[in-house]
Amino acid sequence: MNTVEIAVFVVYLIFMLGVGVYFFFKDKSGGEKTYFLGGRKMGAWVAALSAGASDMSAWVLMGLPTSIYALGMGQLWIPIGLAIGYTVSWLVEAPRLRKFSIVAGDSITVPQYLTNRFLAKSKFLQIICAVVFLFAYTIYSASSIKACGTLFNTVIGVDANVAMYIAAIIIVSYTFLGGFSAVCWTDFFQGLLILGSMLIAPIFACAMLDASAAAAAMPAGFWNPFSDWRDVVSGLAWGLGYFGMPHIIIRFMSIKSQKDLKKSAKIGIAWTYLILIFAAVIGIVGRMFLGYDENINSNSLVFISMVRSIFPSLISGVLLSAVLAASMSTADSQLLAASSAFASDVYKPVIRKNKAGEKEQIWVGRLVVLAVAVVALIVASNPNSGSIMDLVTNAWGVFGAAFGPAIMLSLFWKRFNFAGAVTGILVGAVVDIGWIVLLSSTGVYELFPGFAAGLIAAVAATLCTKEPSAEVQQLFEDAVQYKE
Repeated sequence: MNTVEIAVFVVYLIFMLGVGVYFFFKDKSGGEKTYFLGGRKMGAWVAALSAGASDMSAWVLMGLPTSIYALGMGQLWIPIGLAIGYTVSWLVEAPRLRKFSIVAGDSITVPQYLTNRFLAKSKFLQIICAVVFLFAYTIYSASSIKACGTLFNTVIGVDANVAMYIAAIIIVSYTFLGGFSAVCWTDFFQGLLILGSMLIAPIFACAMLDASAAAAAMPAGFWNPFSDWRDVVSGLAWGLGYFGMPHIIIRFMSIKSQKDLKKSAKIGIAWTYLILIFAAVIGIVGRMFLGYDENINSNSLVFISMVRSIFPSLISGVLLSAVLAASMSTADSQLLAASSAFASDVYKPVIRKNKAGEKEQIWVGRLVVLAVAVVALIVASNPNSGSIMDLVTNAWGVFGAAFGPAIMLSLFWKRFNFAGAVTGILVGAVVDIGWIVLLSSTGVYELFPGFAAGLIAAVAATLCTKEPSAEVQQLFEDAVQYKE
């Protein structure tokens, strides 16, 4: 047990709680739009780093580097696919989604946007979306909470399950109190910490390494990125997830102007490229620096082991706080997205028949944050739940396959209708989950067949049903031409 590292962690966690308390009092008089979307007032830097930090959870410091560490260069297709998908989402999807969400009834959640986009009176789509959200976000949040448990168990010696409870309490507290603004600002600070830590650790490791000797000792197949076509297809498929990832694309909707959105895109893309490059570097350098260790592989400890073997306690404590940052910055966004989907898209319109006031709705959202966190804790503490990377992979696939095709078609196809959106979401989710259960042995990432099936189903259902009304088509035109 290292008391200096413990002290650094404690200071860091107190700071995160302080941000939540600050926004609780600052936005106390704000309503639903403030709590769930920050009042559409997020600046370029905060929105960009928040989107990146909420995306790059602990898997980018633990899961992805360890995957490259253990399996070799074939895993590099994952960061390549993510880089391509993230760039396209910022440059192509973000500008339209922000405008469309404003024109479509000033929507504050993804399910609400999809319903309003078609001027639908039925709440069926919102309910389907909320169900998928709660399911996938529980799995996703479990991965972040599990990473916190692994960190505290490795560094401090605290029981992993106890550590998970502590981390969950901190995350729930500032999300519960401060809402979207607290989540975005904590993500902003955490994004800076993640980037700094990922830059420093491999650089120092390289300086201490006899690179030529270490490289010569590596397994022959380690360096070949084309050893298996399934690595290429599956890795590139990761990029498709960005088009339907609610906790990321909701940042596009929250930015205060199109001008700020363009600036955010540059910042966000640059930040993500650096993160992905250095995640790969950590995996490669970690294998040469540490050698292969099954304990490192099974517990996703490449980054943690590298940092603790190089730096003194004070510095390692700061750098390892990046794992906390990555875990918390994603978990808080996921909890808030799940709560907003239930409170705004199920509780208010369906359960309360639009009789719920804003304060009541906010408190329902807070209770959902607590409920999802409790279930995620149960999943994370189950020894059979899989690795951090496994949990992220499954949740990422469900979101991308279910929502990616529907959202992109809604932004770029005037003929797209409500029936197509519902069909695409259902088929994408079912095929993705079915592939995990029945065909995961193929080695092909389930997001690829799930996304393809969802896209085909959405197009087919649209063409087989009547075209949207004149009002819906006019909404599409208004959104395309919208100017502030």
